[in-house]
Amino acid sequence: MIDPISLCQELIRCESVTPKDAGCLDIIEGYLKPLGFVCHRLPFGQNDPLATDNLYARWGNSGPNFCFAGHTDVVPVGDLARWTVDPFGADIKDGRLYGRGTVDMKGAIAAFISAVADVIQNHQPGCSFSLLLTSDEEGPATFGTKKVIEWLKGRGEIIDACLVGEPTNPQIFGEMVKIGRRGSLNTKVTVTGKQGHVAYPHFAVNPIPALLGYLMQLLQKPLDEGTDHFMASNLEVTSVDVGNPVTNVIPNQASARFNIRFNSLHTGQRLVDYLQAVKEMVSKTFSPQLQWTLEPVISGESFMSNHQGLQQAVVKAIETVTGLTPKLDTSGGTSDARFLKDICPVIEFGLISDQAHQIDEYLVIEDLTSLTGVYKNILCQSFLEPEDSNLREIIAE
Repeated sequence: MIDPISLCQELIRCESVTPKDAGCLDIIEGYLKPLGFVCHRLPFGQNDPLATDNLYARWGNSGPNFCFAGHTDVVPVGDLARWTVDPFGADIKDGRLYGRGTVDMKGAIAAFISAVADVIQNHQPGCSFSLLLTSDEEGPATFGTKKVIEWLKGRGEIIDACLVGEPTNPQIFGEMVKIGRRGSLNTKVTVTGKQGHVAYPHFAVNPIPALLGYLMQLLQKPLDEGTDHFMASNLEVTSVDVGNPVTNVIPNQASARFNIRFNSLHTGQRLVDYLQAVKEMVSKTFSPQLQWTLEPVISGESFMSNHQGLQQAVVKAIETVTGLTPKLDTSGGTSDARFLKDICPVIEFGLISDQAHQIDEYLVIEDLTSLTGVYKNILCQSFLEPEDSNLREIIAE
C-alpha cells in the first residue's frame, strides 16, 4: 500500500516552482517502477530558460488506457514573511497538511498513485493505467503537456480517457466536477506617441487618452450573456503602464494588458479580429501620429467534454464516497485539459480549490483520503465490475 499522505509530503518538500521539477518526478518514478510501470522521462526545451521535465508512465499493454494527468510545479510562495509554516515543510496540524502545492495539485497526484497501486496489487485489471505529468502547467505551458502529446502521437500511443486532478471543488469536497473550460486570450496593447512638456502639449502627442479610449470601448458592453453550460465571457484589464515618474512630462508610450476568458460563443481568432477592429475604429478618433501595437496570445480555446460514460463513472464514484451529487461545471481558469481534450475524453476532479495559490496553502487530510477513495472507485467500477458498467464499452460509444 502507498500512503497518499506520506507521498504528498515527499512531493511538497520539493521546491518545484515553475518550471523546476526539483526531484518530484524522481520520487514518483521510485513509486511507479516497482508496480510495473514503464517510465519515460521527456525533457523538452533544452537550453531554453523554460526547459521542462515531463513524465509519461504506463502500466499494462492492453486497452483501454486510462490516464491520470497533472503537474508537479507550483506557483511561487509570494511574501514568505506572511507564511506561518514552512511552505515546503509539509507540516501536519489539526488535520491539515500545509505547503505550497498541496491542493494544486500534489495531493491529487499522491491520491491517484495510491489508488492505482491498490487496484494493481489487489486485482487483475485487464487494461492499462498511465500518468502524464509535467512541471510547467503553472507557467506558459510551452514544453509540457503539449509536447508530451506530440510525443505520444509520434509513437502511436493512445489514451482512451483522462482524468486531470486539478482542484475543482469551490468549498465542499465532492460538490463539483469540471467537464470543460473557458478559453483564454491574453493581449498587450501599446500606443506610442511623442514625448513633450506638459506646458507645451502642441509639441507632443499623448498616447494615454488613446489607450484609455480603447480600453473603455472594450469594456462598455458585455461580450455575451453566457450559455447553458458556460458563464458570460469576461474581459479583465490586468495592468496599465506608462513608466512616468514625473508630473511635467507627457510620456512617449503607454501600454496595457488584459485577459479575456471566453465561452463557446467565441473562438480565440474571432476575438483577436474583434480587438483589431475596435483598435481601427478608436484610432481614427485620435492623432494619426500615434502608433498602435496589439500582441494577442491565445493560450487555450473554450471546450466542453460531453462523454456521458466518463461523466457517469466519476459522478457515481463521488456519490459512493461522499454521498454528494456533484455539479458538472465549466467555471474557473484554464488547465492542461485544454490540450488533452484533443486526443481523448477528459474530465477534471480534485481537492477544494479555495486554498490554491494562497498563503499557508493546505489540504484537509480527510479530503485527501476521500479523493483517493474516489479515484479507486472510478478505476474499480470502470475496469473491474461487470460489462454493463465497464468503461471499456463506454469508451467505445
